[in-house]
Parts: sequence; structure tokens; C-alpha cells
Amino acid sequence: MKIKPLLFGIGGIVVVIGLLAGTKTLQIGTLIKTSKKIKILPEVVATSQVQQQSWESLVTAVGSLEAVQGVTVAAELTGKVVAIPFEPGGRVKAGDLLVQQDISQETAQLRAAEAAAALAQVTFERARKMLATKVVAEANYDTAESQFKQSLAQADTIRAIIAKKTIRAPFSGRLGIRLIHIGQIIRESTPIVSLQSLDPILVNFLVPQQQLAQVRPGYPVRITSDGLPAGQVVTGAITAVNPEIDLASRNLRVQATVTNQGELLRPGMFVNVAVVQPQSSPVMVIPATAVLYAPYSDSVFIVERDQAGEGGQVVRQQFVRLGEKRGDFVAIASGLAPEQTVVATGVFKLRNGQPVTIDNALLPDFKLAPQPRDD
Repeated sequence: MKIKPLLFGIGGIVVVIGLLAGTKTLQIGTLIKTSKKIKILPEVVATSQVQQQSWESLVTAVGSLEAVQGVTVAAELTGKVVAIPFEPGGRVKAGDLLVQQDISQETAQLRAAEAAAALAQVTFERARKMLATKVVAEANYDTAESQFKQSLAQADTIRAIIAKKTIRAPFSGRLGIRLIHIGQIIRESTPIVSLQSLDPILVNFLVPQQQLAQVRPGYPVRITSDGLPAGQVVTGAITAVNPEIDLASRNLRVQATVTNQGELLRPGMFVNVAVVQPQSSPVMVIPATAVLYAPYSDSVFIVERDQAGEGGQVVRQQFVRLGEKRGDFVAIASGLAPEQTVVATGVFKLRNGQPVTIDNALLPDFKLAPQPRDD
């Protein structure tokens, strides 16, 4: 008697489940039929063609700057500083006075030495005349000559001491920060001020041994740095290449000389170096904004005619291998052919096979060497 109600209950549940399943099946079928009737509107895109260009071949490296002539001027002798006529950070010419040490004692000694030299010269001249008439012995003449030369040497020694205590610029250049003060007793090798010749300036950089044939004296170089105004490029040329390869790194040391108008480049700075090769290389390029970058592979969207549909235009995703990037363009190593049309902007919103319409009214002006605007 208790089994019948249970069976009736189970049967009712089965009937309800069947009704629900049938209802859902009808609903899903209706949605599928409706979706097939929906027409997807084409996406408006801007396009660009794959261009064939000729790019300069460059060898790039990171270099450091070095003054053509640079030294820390130092004292040669111990003495008291009595004058510092230079201005820190100023320019000087070769021979300009930088520091004067106390030379009062040497000046007095020089006057005495010059007087002794004058007397010795008179004695020597007299002895020479008397020797010609055989009035004096030749030994007396030799003694007078020796005393005269010794007195001259003594005076020259004092003059050399005065010259070393009168410290002058060894070459023209830019001074640094003053490291001494008036009245200070400075000793031998005490640093006084840094002196650097800044225009032109040297650039030292390393290239791998595989690029040995691509760096030759006379090849032009271009220098950029975050220490220069935006977009400014400094030019020069390779002036020296080391004859040997570094055994530890297998790199070749190269030195270039570049102009430094305004002295914006300073010794010790790091710069980006580009060695311009004598021959250009052909490349296929597209706007960099046309690339959909992804960790697994980069891709672009090619615009083609829809063969299966109503004859409109659709996009096809094409994986590519990228090369060097310059300005607003990027080189394509493989994956595209010249004259193909690719979507230039907004590729992140597209999918493979999506219909599109082309409108290049707002296409950006892509440039190989864009100049940023201040506004």
C-alpha cells in the first residue's frame, strides 16, 4: 500500500523534469535561429600598406664620455697660497694663471743669483781677453768659465722653482670646483682644480667581435643621451679602434670623437652610440600601432575580401616576426608581403574574420623620425 504513492511521486517528478527540459530545448533552438538572423555591423578601421623602405644599417652600443684632455691640476712644491685668480667653473686658456704660491724668498734668492751671474760673466769675459794675450793661465780661464756657468745654473734653478709655484693652465678648457683656499699651505700633489677640454669630446664604447668589420676609422657616429634636450643628436666619427680583442669579454674597444657645442656632454656620462654603416638595407615596414603584441607571438590583422560572405571586407589575423623599430615604424622579418593592407590602429578590438569598413580620414601621420611637440 505504501509503494504506490511513492511510485506516483517519482512519476510526477519525471514528468516535471521532462517538461522543463523540453521548454529549455525550445528556448535554445529559438535563440540559435535568432542569432543566425542577426547581422554583425562592420567595424570601422584605418589601414596602411606594407611598405618597402631602405633603412640605414646601424651598429648600436652604450658608450661613456671622456675628455680629449683632462687633468686634476695639482701642486708640484710645498708653499703657501697667496692668490687664486681663477673662477670655479669658468673657462681658461693655456698659460692662464691659476694659483700663485708665496715666492718672496725665491725672488730674493733670484736677485742674488742674477747678481752673482753678472759678476761671474764679467770675470769670465776678462779672463778670455787676457787668455788671448797670454796674460793669465788657461787654468784660470777654465775656472772663470766654470763659475760663470754655475752661477747661470743657480739662477735657472731658482727660476724653475718660481715657475712651479706659479701654477698655470696646461691647456685650454673648463675648470671645475676649487679645492684650495688662500692662505692654505699646500704640499706636493695637493689637488687644486679639475681642468677638462670638452669640445670636442671622446666616446669610448665596446662592440662584439662579430661586428669587427662594421667599425672602421672614419665611420660616422650619432650620439644620444638623456642629458641632451629631447630629440637632439650629436654627430662625430670613429677615430681609433683597438688592435686587440679583450680576452675576457671578446669585445672590441672603439673610440669616436664628437662635437660638443654648448658643452652639454660631460666626461663620465653614459650615452647611446649608433655607428652608421656605408650601405643601407631594404626592409618591409608597417606602423608600430598595427602590431598586436602578445607573449606567445605578435600578430597583425590583414584586410581581405570576404570570399565566403557577401563580398565585403574582413580581417584575418596573421602572426609575424618583428625586426628593428624606428620612429613610428617597425620592420617585419617574416609573415607579410609588400603591398598587403593591414589595420593600422585599434587592433586590440578586432577578432579573426570580423567584417570591417575602411575609413582613413583620421589615420595618423606616421614618420620615421617623429618630433615630439611641446603642446
